[in-house]
Amino acid sequence: MHNLTLLSDAEKNRIELDKQAAYAVWQVKNAKKGYEVFAEIGGNIDDDDEREFFERAVTKYKNKMAVA
Repeated sequence: MHNLTLLSDAEKNRIELDKQAAYAVWQVKNAKKGYEVFAEIGGNIDDDDEREFFERAVTKYKNKMAVA
């Protein structure tokens, strides 16, 4: 078990971005939203490194959930 409160703000943010990516892919897979959800979320991320992290997470979850 890990105590998430001990993580840095940057690490907590990456966990949140990873969760957002997983949920966005799930929404697309289950026809709750269209593919534009990825651009919508990514467009709201100001930091280039964080946006790239989100995009990599989306790719990871697309592969795991078999979303084209």
